[in-house]
Amino acid sequence: MSGRNGFLLLGGIASVGAGAVHFMAAGMHTEHATLARLMVVLAAVQCATGVAVLLSERKVVVASMLAVNGSAAAVWAFTRFADVPFIAGLTAESPQVADTVCAALGALAVVAAGVGLLRPTATLPPMRSGIAAAAVGVLALAAMLNGVGHVHSHGETGEHAHAAGDDHAHGAGDDANWPRPYDPTAPIDLSGVSGVSTDQQARATNLIRSTLDGLPAFADVNTVGALGFRSIGDSATGYEHYINTGYIRDDNFLDATHPESLVYRVDGTNRTLVSAMYIANGKKIDDPTLVDFGGSLMQWHVHDNLCWKAGDNGPQVAGVTDEQGNCPPNSINPGAGNPMVHVWIAPHECGPFAALEGHGAGQASAGGRRTDTCGSHDHGGGHK
Repeated sequence: MSGRNGFLLLGGIASVGAGAVHFMAAGMHTEHATLARLMVVLAAVQCATGVAVLLSERKVVVASMLAVNGSAAAVWAFTRFADVPFIAGLTAESPQVADTVCAALGALAVVAAGVGLLRPTATLPPMRSGIAAAAVGVLALAAMLNGVGHVHSHGETGEHAHAAGDDHAHGAGDDANWPRPYDPTAPIDLSGVSGVSTDQQARATNLIRSTLDGLPAFADVNTVGALGFRSIGDSATGYEHYINTGYIRDDNFLDATHPESLVYRVDGTNRTLVSAMYIANGKKIDDPTLVDFGGSLMQWHVHDNLCWKAGDNGPQVAGVTDEQGNCPPNSINPGAGNPMVHVWIAPHECGPFAALEGHGAGQASAGGRRTDTCGSHDHGGGHK
């Protein structure tokens, strides 16, 4: 060969750039371990084949780069419209800057590899080739910087979180855009809420995703007893809570594989799992760990008016205190207890973190309106 194939130079750098963006993206998808690992592997292979093409123009090397980047670009295009059901977290989402640039770099590597295979002697003027390669590098760097400053959420509507200048925390519930109706089958969209930082939006989004992925393991109410769950006897409200004291005492926090409480909708003898109720053991409701986790998107609450009585399988809810603060006979009010927050896997008009409203809805921290309710709706009465 008389000279270096300039198209392969460009393609190799594009493949390395796409791999670098994928490395960055893997760190933003840690809530789905399998997906994150696959992204790391893909990134490594893209970088490796890109470097290999920069060092060698053998057809097998060039074909490898074409295959790897072609597959990556095809998966990206597919997931603009549909989920990949066998990989948790690889769901349909609108194009965003970082993933679009990554796919474009992969496509550029494919085109360059194709030219290199079909026209091995093709060249680009050195100056033009160098400028193009530099532009590819700058584009990849810009995509990574953009990705770091935004929430890249599977299934979201293309809305981004607020810029760094909006990362200050407002009082709970000071935004008219929240809460809003929630449908777990639709893209998760927590965008557009003032005062919610990029990190808070990302953590809240990831909590919803992990709950949607993990909580269905507890769907069969007939099997959860063997795991340590027991009913607190509140089925008359229309919802029944099952708590796990072992999970309450452990060190897991907002963990869908160890939910402290499960909430089932009651329909006669049928129970449908609709929500996790995560409980923060030993913390106060204004603990920064809780308040800062999702900002005003989430609202932790306590129950300071519940009355409990002894039951055959542990304490049972007997009701709530009256206007004088008294409990029904043979029951006591132990006080507020540990803070808790709901995460729904069923639709709810008051959002993914909605409280069960009614007489026993619980007490939120002082300041601002509650962000886990949306008016005077009553979703069963006397709920937790």
